[in-house]
Amino acid sequence: MHDEVTPSIQAVIFAKVPRPGEVKTRLARTIGADQAAKLAEAFLLDTYQSLATVPWTQPVVATTGPLEGELSSMEQWIQGDGDLGDRIERMVHRALATTDQVIVLGADTPGLPLALLEQARVALHDADAVVGPVCDGGFYLLGLRHCPVGLLEGLPWSQPSTRMALLERLEQFQLETHSIESWFDVDHLEDLERLIRAIEREQISAPATAAFLAQMYR
Repeated sequence: MHDEVTPSIQAVIFAKVPRPGEVKTRLARTIGADQAAKLAEAFLLDTYQSLATVPWTQPVVATTGPLEGELSSMEQWIQGDGDLGDRIERMVHRALATTDQVIVLGADTPGLPLALLEQARVALHDADAVVGPVCDGGFYLLGLRHCPVGLLEGLPWSQPSTRMALLERLEQFQLETHSIESWFDVDHLEDLERLIRAIEREQISAPATAAFLAQMYR
């Protein structure tokens, strides 16, 4: 470890129940709804199991409904109603009731390098918020030490302006914010192709995803 690992940080993985037609809908247009749902399940499995190896955090899945099958053993919180901002804020408040810091991320970054999580952890020693950017204008990670009511209310989600709107909101609430290295999430076919190349070159470790992709493309 690089430095003191306490206090603990709750890692909250946001994920929909992987049902055909309800997840990875943009990818589903190319690979089909059934395959997209199975891929989403593999993404979540890899993300959760990777976070479970990190000694300073405990992962939980913020899900839209009960997870089944291989995913059922994961610790789960139900997101509840509202837009994405409402649901993230609700889960963050729940996490901060028992821990000092929280990291929120999606399940669409399988194989996310643990070094980036370490960057977020270290940054949260001093900053109030940490953001991990993606090139499409969104973000793959949000870390918080405080979450004022209304912090995420009304933000434009899944838009090229999402991250900038988030950063402006954090500034409005006078939260000192640090950005860590960028990464990519998997929403479109070109993202999936990038993921496949990264797995083939052993740049990332995502065993469940790799196994499913090998089966899908054989």
